[in-house]
Amino acid sequence: MALDIDRVGDVVVGTWRDGENRLNLDSLAALESLVAVVESTEGPCALVLAGEGKFFSNGLDLERFGGDPDQLTATVARFHVLLGRLYVAPAYTVAAVTGHAFAGGAMLSCAFDHRVMREDRGYWCLNEAEIGLPLTAQMAAAVMGRLPRAAALEAMLTARRFSGSDALAAGIVEELAPEDRVVEVAVARASAVAAKHRRVVAAHKRHAFGELARTCGWDA
Repeated sequence: MALDIDRVGDVVVGTWRDGENRLNLDSLAALESLVAVVESTEGPCALVLAGEGKFFSNGLDLERFGGDPDQLTATVARFHVLLGRLYVAPAYTVAAVTGHAFAGGAMLSCAFDHRVMREDRGYWCLNEAEIGLPLTAQMAAAVMGRLPRAAALEAMLTARRFSGSDALAAGIVEELAPEDRVVEVAVARASAVAAKHRRVVAAHKRHAFGELARTCGWDA
């Protein structure tokens, strides 16, 4: 699992460099460590998570789980908790959607306060209706807790592949950027909020998403 953690001013930047950036027990442990860095940082701080290359994240590592259903169960449960933890993380968070965000990768992006997506290539897609794997109640709550209801339902029921411009129009992402500037734009957005009073930001996130976080198994 390759997840580099750097600082750009007050922004903690995680860059996921693992090919398709699949979700498994190893990658979840690394993502949990990234969030823990933010939680333990005193003073101004914000978080950016970026992919590298073709994928932001291609979702659950289904090939790895093929012969090990117990590992799949454990991974899904741990993913639920990570979603809840991110929703109420005590800092402003930005997803730099540098490539495709499919299934669990799309859900993961929903747990961030702001999304910047590559404008020219890449899709945001909940393809579970295509591959025959229904969202859990926790996953559905994470998607519907962030997105406009119409966009969430279209994504969940039709497995539509949203391009950057489609995702922006639907309210799935807040900004688009050229490929070589996605991370730069995400860091700039995070930097602009990093110096806000974190205790207040954290309290407001708990007001907004505390119940959702508890549904996912994380109690802040």
